[in-house]
Amino acid sequence: MSRSALVLFLMLGLLVLHQDLPFWDDDRTLWLGFLPVGLAYHAGYSIAVALFWWWAMNYAWPEELEESDDVSSAAERD
Repeated sequence: MSRSALVLFLMLGLLVLHQDLPFWDDDRTLWLGFLPVGLAYHAGYSIAVALFWWWAMNYAWPEELEESDDVSSAAERD
């Protein structure tokens, strides 16, 4: 499996997890005594997505883009 295919597969998994249907009808459950379960889920989801995109950028970012950027910035300095 290529790097971009892995990132795409995991991104689609996160897209499915974004739909928090089990928590829509849960009005009374509070986490830590004050945080509604739906809000807590989305806070955790947001952290997971931020970590995923950080990982994806470091894992699957094309090296050719970095090399071309280094060359163009060196040419601009000269």
